[in-house]
Amino acid sequence: MANRPDYLLFDRDTQAIFWNMHTKAIQRMLDYDYVIGRKKPSVAAIVHPTSDLKYQKFFFGTEEILIPVYRSTKEAAENHPNADVLINFASFRTAYDVTREAIDIPTIRTIVITAEGIPERLTRDMNLRARKAGKWIIGPATVGGLAAGAFRIANTGGTIENIINSKLHRPGSVGLVTRSGGLFNELCNIIARNANGIFEGVAIGGDRFPGSDFLDHLLRMEKNPDIKFMVMLGELGGTLEYKVVDAIKKGLIKKPVIAWCIGTCAKLFGSDVQFGHAGAKAGAERETADAKNAALKEAGALVPSSFDELPELIRGVYEELKAQGEIPEIKEPEVPPIPMDYAEARKKGLIRKPTNFICTISDDRGPEATYTNIPISEVIEKGYSIADIIGLLWFKKKFPKWASNFIDMVIKIVADHGPCVSGAHNARVAARAGKDLVSSLASGLLTIGPRFGGAIDGAAKYFKMAYEKGMSPKEFVDYMKRVERKPIPGIGHRVKSIRNPDKRVELLKNYAEENFPATELLNYALEVEKVTTAKKENLILNVDGCIGVLMVDMFKNLGFTSKEIDEIIDAGALNAFFVLGRSIGFIGHILDEKRLKSPLYRHPWDDVLYAIEEPEDLTDR
Repeated sequence: MANRPDYLLFDRDTQAIFWNMHTKAIQRMLDYDYVIGRKKPSVAAIVHPTSDLKYQKFFFGTEEILIPVYRSTKEAAENHPNADVLINFASFRTAYDVTREAIDIPTIRTIVITAEGIPERLTRDMNLRARKAGKWIIGPATVGGLAAGAFRIANTGGTIENIINSKLHRPGSVGLVTRSGGLFNELCNIIARNANGIFEGVAIGGDRFPGSDFLDHLLRMEKNPDIKFMVMLGELGGTLEYKVVDAIKKGLIKKPVIAWCIGTCAKLFGSDVQFGHAGAKAGAERETADAKNAALKEAGALVPSSFDELPELIRGVYEELKAQGEIPEIKEPEVPPIPMDYAEARKKGLIRKPTNFICTISDDRGPEATYTNIPISEVIEKGYSIADIIGLLWFKKKFPKWASNFIDMVIKIVADHGPCVSGAHNARVAARAGKDLVSSLASGLLTIGPRFGGAIDGAAKYFKMAYEKGMSPKEFVDYMKRVERKPIPGIGHRVKSIRNPDKRVELLKNYAEENFPATELLNYALEVEKVTTAKKENLILNVDGCIGVLMVDMFKNLGFTSKEIDEIIDAGALNAFFVLGRSIGFIGHILDEKRLKSPLYRHPWDDVLYAIEEPEDLTDR
């Protein structure tokens, strides 16, 4: 900024702080940087007060870069003192406060305000403050501006294709000042077709009181030796154009000025007409487009008889200055292609990309998520139970009522078994240590395994294998002892026995016998139980074993093949019922500890057998 002439707001080294997380506008600025060959991105930082992000990713050509994110303009400016432009994309409710803060920051020279509808009292105040501080304001209600081949504000100039067609990727010889942001792109295109393009263009904004006006920018352009003539597009309403009239008359502007005020059609209406901008309404004859066009022409500006004649007038002035040697030939630079974004390329069918995941159970891409193609609204409206949802998401099946009721019973039965089992104990200890609910729950879940709750899969696997191989109950018991060399999963309980049966097992057996079409594996397991309890009365079919064999019976009755059932068991799906159900209990224990505000748990000394020996001495080896 120190070496930049005062008539230049932007050059190829200009960097901006972008206020608000408008990622598309920022990406368009970076795409422009890449096209014109800038080495340094034009956006130095982003201000987003409500974000916890430290950086935001963007593309610079094909490479990804990180742009830092700050919570305040002051913090961003302190970390990026070379950024002298603030692009204020705040809403009309916030834009004034953001601008006020930026005016007081010494390193910020130019403030661009895109919001429209800022109260006029506040607009006048911030404009006055900016002028006193020697700052430039472009806007409010502006699309911004563009220094061709140097710096682009947000979306100014439109698409990259339009920018190239309008020769905005390299400097021309024309200065453009317009009130209308909508016509900015059209004028750039007209100038490119009839001259060699613009050197700089600014849209001052459509609100009644812009921070900088036509004359401010025309005087800058008058000083710029690279700008050979200017084009100004005004409109009906307001009197800003008369400041240009006076400047031309006083000789402050000596370069050719082609001027036109749109809105001449207003006279065809029977009453005052409000056009798109807040300032586009003539409150007096002097504010009409016709009156201003006449005044500009009388002062010496080049004014066409209609907008349609504007291109011809631009061409005439350009050709005359070129013939006089005022305008040099421009060598067109090579333009690197902008890589197409993946989403856009895919939409156009230009690429195909292999996926990294396959999902066959749910889809969240439509108006509402679906469970195996059943919308959630239908799930609710038709009263699907949790067991029904498990059927859809775990097994991709609609289960009959008897199967869903059985699953529901399993979840209820395994939900809790008191505070002393390993999982509940761990969950409570973690909660008392001050851990959050998720951490405490994970502590309890990690104890689930072959010795606690994880025997469902094992019981299903071995009982199914033995039954399908035709082993007698005694042969199965001997096989597990002599070949597998381990206890039968699902057999045995520390407390319950043949004389003191587990009520949970009784409930499951009774339900299955009454509702299952067949219970072949349960019947086999009960025969095995007779063999094991003959040796020791607590070697009963426990709740894990009962659930395991009944799950096999359930799937078999539902038409699953033996191979499909094996795949379910190998995937751990049966243990998942215990994990799901017992999580309910673990959460209850955790909330119980939180509610009781229990202190840190420390295990008592008298519950530990301390068997400590002297260490073996290896020091002489």
